[in-house]
Amino acid sequence: MALSRFWTFMLILSIAYVLVMLAAGRQYSLGMLINGKHGEALVVSELDTTALQGTSFLRSLRAAGEEGVAVNDDRYAINGTGTIKITRGKQPADGLFATCRNTIMDLWLPLIGYLTFFCGLLNLLIDSRAMEKLAHFLSPVFHRVFPDLRKDHPAYGFMTLNFAANFLGLDSAATPFGLKAMESMQEDNPTKDRATNGQIMFLCLHAAGLTLLPTSIIGYRAAQGAANPADIMVPCIITSFVGTLAALFLVAAKQRINLFNLPVILGVLVISGIIGGLMAYIGSLAGAAKFHFTDNLSNGMLLAIIGMIVGYAFLVERYFREKGTNMFESFVHGAKDGFTTGLRVLPYMLAMLAALSIFRNSGLMGVVMDGLSWVLASVGVSKEVIDAIPVALMRPFSAGGSRGFMLDAMKTYGPDSLTGQLSCLFQGAAETTFYVVALYFGSVNVKDSRYTLGIMLTADLVCVITAVVVCRLYF
Repeated sequence: MALSRFWTFMLILSIAYVLVMLAAGRQYSLGMLINGKHGEALVVSELDTTALQGTSFLRSLRAAGEEGVAVNDDRYAINGTGTIKITRGKQPADGLFATCRNTIMDLWLPLIGYLTFFCGLLNLLIDSRAMEKLAHFLSPVFHRVFPDLRKDHPAYGFMTLNFAANFLGLDSAATPFGLKAMESMQEDNPTKDRATNGQIMFLCLHAAGLTLLPTSIIGYRAAQGAANPADIMVPCIITSFVGTLAALFLVAAKQRINLFNLPVILGVLVISGIIGGLMAYIGSLAGAAKFHFTDNLSNGMLLAIIGMIVGYAFLVERYFREKGTNMFESFVHGAKDGFTTGLRVLPYMLAMLAALSIFRNSGLMGVVMDGLSWVLASVGVSKEVIDAIPVALMRPFSAGGSRGFMLDAMKTYGPDSLTGQLSCLFQGAAETTFYVVALYFGSVNVKDSRYTLGIMLTADLVCVITAVVVCRLYF
């Protein structure tokens, strides 16, 4: 319900705002909301060449061609129809039509590929009975965090693989595992259109995004010329770990789950020990060696998981024969389920991303960002932090948009500035909250997400505050 209200109000308010701006003369064209492309120059006015006939400025425009002439913040250029276009700034996001097209071409089709392959592997786990054994092994810890799920629930195995993929920075692999976890829990959901406690706990922990190897962020910093691109790793691990703990305790408090028991405490200590050990080893490496190790570790672990699944299935191939099938047919059957899941999530992806496109291009999101920046400045927040806030604000809405703000912040202020470092932390230690809620609940046709969105946004806020504190102390 909260997501539905947010989506509705975002569309209505954005359209109303842009129409008011058009009537007030502060918006020149509505075409950019529908047909515009991200990064295109925004047209703020047009002139007929007759208005400048015989002037030296018109001759300069004709000599400059498509590149045009810059005057202060504006650029004048003659287009193909002979009209002088005046542009200022860049379009913040793709228009509606481009968003619909790119959602399918750039997001949905790759997702279909990931789902098809990894769901095939997951079916090998199920048919080989490995998932049962994994769930049985993890049930002492998981049953105390997810008390509404029965012991040895198959969702435990799917969630473990999802958390492990997120832990290693393998987002493409994490999504199929997470969707299978949601589907598994949905089978036991007595009210099919309402989120269960287990689904909420899982999604909040998933969105908190405990990350050990932020390889993409390190790559962006290297491309921007950072002195030590991998120096962001330790702050990113700390920030995402605090955000994950915040999500865990917030949901536990809401669901009245007692986390202070031996299995859960031991689980947290084990994870903390693994993180601490890897952080110590990675910290001992030089810049190039550090990036090389983390890249090989994340991709090597993915290959190891694939190899172990196929290898174990081969060792217990008799289970497949008992079902009248074989490993390859089992993989294909699971892959078909992955493809079906991909078809089911498309409408939810498209609805959310289209609304976010209109919200950003209308200018309303810019107003919200400017207002928050003013509030932060008035309470004494430093300019370096405020300059990074657009990344934190955009991250729950759009990974691509926040990535653009992050790259712009590093380019403008430097990758080793506080603003550049904070921007990287905001990008690497949080999740696209609204997209994740729409995608995961949409995959199982859950309409009432209950308090999921509120807790996920609160965890995002905890990550933002933690990132500022960690940056101040670490750098």
